[in-house]
Amino acid sequence: MAATEHIDLLNATLLNVVIVVVVVVIHNEVLIRLSSLLSRMRQSYHFRLITGVLGILAAHTVQVWIFATVFYFMHHAESWGELTGNFSGSLLDCVHFSFTTFTTLGYGDIEALGVLRFLTGIESLTGLVLITWSASFLFVEMQRYWPTR
Repeated sequence: MAATEHIDLLNATLLNVVIVVVVVVIHNEVLIRLSSLLSRMRQSYHFRLITGVLGILAAHTVQVWIFATVFYFMHHAESWGELTGNFSGSLLDCVHFSFTTFTTLGYGDIEALGVLRFLTGIESLTGLVLITWSASFLFVEMQRYWPTR
């Protein structure tokens, strides 16, 4: 492996770490603020849970856009790899790719090549963990606010 490939791999690893830290911190902050907001709300438990779900969906959308922005810049930079297939190079194509990667849906219509592949793997793992964290949060909130039977 050439020295430039080692540097690219190191840079990609550092970039992946930064992106994961950013989206995890965002997720943590959103859940903390949602928990506080839901506990102060006096509306019905249905409204509180809908608010929680919409807040989490908004957080996941922001996280996907963060990954998509990085995909966009990596695709258009030299030596980071590329996205191929049903892909025009647009930011919206990167968002589509990011949503399918984050949710682990993976249509397969766009493929990552080169160092950029590492970001796809870490996005899938991060998405899986954050979606699971969200589901756990909503389960706890549902137990807290839904009336007992």
